[in-house]
Amino acid sequence: MKVRTIHRALVGALATAAVTATALTAPASAGGRGTGPHAATRTAMEAQVRAGVPGVLGQSVGEDGVWQGSAGVADLTTHRPRAAEDRFRVGSITKAFTSVALLQQEAEGRIRLDDTVDRWLPGVVRGHGHDGRHITVRQLLNHTSGIFNYTEDPDVRKDLTSGFYEHRFDTHTPRQLVDIAMAHAPDFRPGAGWHYSNTNYVLAGMIVEKVSGRSYASEVTRRVLKPAGLRATTLPGTSPWMPDPHGRAYGKLDSAPDAKIHDVTVFNPSWAYAAGEIVSTTGDLNRFYHALLGGKLLPERQQRELLTTVPAGGKDPRMAYGLGVLTTTLSCGVKVWGHDGGIPGSVSVVSSTPDGRHTAAFNFNADWTGDTTALVEAEYCGKVPGTVASPGLDVSRSR
Repeated sequence: MKVRTIHRALVGALATAAVTATALTAPASAGGRGTGPHAATRTAMEAQVRAGVPGVLGQSVGEDGVWQGSAGVADLTTHRPRAAEDRFRVGSITKAFTSVALLQQEAEGRIRLDDTVDRWLPGVVRGHGHDGRHITVRQLLNHTSGIFNYTEDPDVRKDLTSGFYEHRFDTHTPRQLVDIAMAHAPDFRPGAGWHYSNTNYVLAGMIVEKVSGRSYASEVTRRVLKPAGLRATTLPGTSPWMPDPHGRAYGKLDSAPDAKIHDVTVFNPSWAYAAGEIVSTTGDLNRFYHALLGGKLLPERQQRELLTTVPAGGKDPRMAYGLGVLTTTLSCGVKVWGHDGGIPGSVSVVSSTPDGRHTAAFNFNADWTGDTTALVEAEYCGKVPGTVASPGLDVSRSR
């Protein structure tokens, strides 16, 4: 995975900025350096702090039990270490929650994946070549719809970077986000390619609401959070505030190598909606993926749909995208499922073996640097930084 770009996962690629901040470095907790099944993971986490990430938080769950680690700090002012119970914004990892809610509705016979978008949202997807009468729900979920990604719109990028403090309390409706996308031409005709688009999941969230007659947040809470026992996971909607406990989130609002680091913890996440609004913890993300890959959230047929993939539009054939989840084969031959997620001040990744028995979740409280692939490779392959030869879970080149 390349050095992370500003707000990479939801905003799109800007110029990368390599940062050295050794004065902020702190040793990893949970045993520090040494030997053992997570020694490589500890080393990889420490390397992220040396590369400029203020703090890294991680947890893995496997045959050897639960392992919790951290490096660096949760707050650059107080220098408080990151804590296992700290909440953070998970960005695009939200997409799997959205997909599960919709697939459960499909299992109940209330909607079909091959329904057109126009069947549920008549007239919403129209303009500059977009036509919801020829796009299916399935194509939304696996990013083959061709619909323009609204977070690639120049004005949206500006509002999330140089205009962050001016616009951070703005409220955006899902329809407004879709309308931004409709002002651009589609990337390709439906089904003719693959391109990561947050607009797809905004539309999926709108469909979840239309099918149920209830809010997206209430459906995800009822269908996913409660059954999976995710007690620390929330959907903030328009609230800019983070639930306690939490650290601070840090971002650079321009691409200059010497750009100032800003505290971007507080903002209204309505611009992310069903594509990236969720707040969670490493523990809850592991519980979610254990339940998801373990087949505990979906009937067998819908589970097959979840894990039916298309090529993820890149040069590496090992990467493929299902319905809100990504799969790849790591450098050591281990196959994992998961997703990464980025939002101002926060970059996260969650991964799992296909049976859900070995999961791992990590978070950086920074959005301009860091290498989540190094952490995934370290956890599953025992690779230390500098020896990674795999794309990991990075779909940023398409964002």
